[in-house]
Amino acid sequence: MLGSIKLVLLLGIIYLCKAAEEDVLELTDSDFSSVISQYDTALVMFYAPWCGHCKRLKPEYAQAAGVLKNDDTPVTLAKVDCTEGGKSTCEKFSVSGYPTLKIFRKGELSQEYNGPRESNGIIKYMRAQVGPSSKDLLTVAEYEAFISKDDVVVVGFFEKETDLKGEFLKTADKMREEVTFGHSSAKEVLEKTGFKDNVVLYRPKRLQNKFEESSVVYKGDTDTYSLKAFIKENYHGLVGVRQKENMQDFTNPLVVVYYDVDYVKNPKGTNYWRNRVLKVAKEMTEANFAISDKDDFTHELNEYGMDFVKGDKPVVAGRDSDGNKYVMSTEFSIENLLAFTKDLLDGKLEPFIKSEAVPENNDGPVKVAVGKNFKELVTDSGKDALVEFYAPWCGHCQKLAPVWDELGEKLKNEDVDIIKIDATANDWPKSLYDVSGFPTIFWKPKDTNKKPVRYNGGRALDDFIKYVSEHASSELKGWDRKGNAKKDEL
Repeated sequence: MLGSIKLVLLLGIIYLCKAAEEDVLELTDSDFSSVISQYDTALVMFYAPWCGHCKRLKPEYAQAAGVLKNDDTPVTLAKVDCTEGGKSTCEKFSVSGYPTLKIFRKGELSQEYNGPRESNGIIKYMRAQVGPSSKDLLTVAEYEAFISKDDVVVVGFFEKETDLKGEFLKTADKMREEVTFGHSSAKEVLEKTGFKDNVVLYRPKRLQNKFEESSVVYKGDTDTYSLKAFIKENYHGLVGVRQKENMQDFTNPLVVVYYDVDYVKNPKGTNYWRNRVLKVAKEMTEANFAISDKDDFTHELNEYGMDFVKGDKPVVAGRDSDGNKYVMSTEFSIENLLAFTKDLLDGKLEPFIKSEAVPENNDGPVKVAVGKNFKELVTDSGKDALVEFYAPWCGHCQKLAPVWDELGEKLKNEDVDIIKIDATANDWPKSLYDVSGFPTIFWKPKDTNKKPVRYNGGRALDDFIKYVSEHASSELKGWDRKGNAKKDEL
């Protein structure tokens, strides 16, 4: 009996997955133009079957397709295999990496897709691509249905043409990919709401709580406080639901509470913890607060030294205004969260620094920086330094390693440090050293008033020596400013 139930569940899951996949059109060179021209708005994913990013995107893409096809103004999602039947199509549209997403309107390429890669983000982004930027709400029923959406909505109420209405429509055009807008001049809607020349931000029912109003009114002083600024300030409320696609909305000082955040399967349990965070956020208005799903932010938790979050209780981490990281070591409670936030804002906490052990002996020609000695070895060393940020698994880094060692040996008697740091295992001042790939190399001048500069030259030994010779604060003993070896040093 139990086996039969499992089989039925398994078949149901397979059916749902297949149904979702079937919502995405599979196009080839032979039918791309004829099929895509049938749709007013279509999003096309150009992919390769072996591509890992494509594999991760596919289920999110399929889920978005199933939702968008049923909208009042539907959006069609399609895909093209660039390695098989769609080679010519991919070449035609200059596809050079996978996955590449492009938006088509009535068969013509309209624009690149630069939106999120999660289903909810895709849905929201593509809905903003169709129809007017603000929906005209003609009846009370339309208004009530609109503010019942499972998302934040902004509604403008206008009895007549005003400057506020002009500002509203301009803002809706600019923010259509981020926010859902509606407006009404219908007499019955204005009488129902009591608004005549206002803009109101409505929070979805799942996020409404006793600590803040479920709607916020913008009365319109566009000279000193723009509508866009009002929306940005109020969109997430006291405690926002922080996801990968909206991370940039949350600024420091920021306190994030991580747990099983799931408004689909467990809204009651999700709000149980969020309400406790809200209580603290209501009191500590100097900080920003958010909740994040611990599974979605595993990598971020790793950056705070948490490899695995046990139990049902949330864990807490945060950053101060300067971006320094902190971890709440005590068990989650309202009292502990309040104390942690106060101490973070008052500068009473010891920053968390992700770091390997400090080397016992660091006298070699190439010095090893780690999180705990970076300030001493690099920032405050009082010497020029050439710093390599590497990853152990990086092939280019492995190729550079013997050259880097030889460079250190050549310059061991100079007033310049050659340094390397494993960027996957250590923290460093990311505001000064922007590392987005490996290896990344920076020149750090001796003068603390000068900022580090990214090195973009060649990676042969002579290239490095010429660069250091030219940029060193004092001329090297063994090389002139052009990188030529001095005769008396030969």
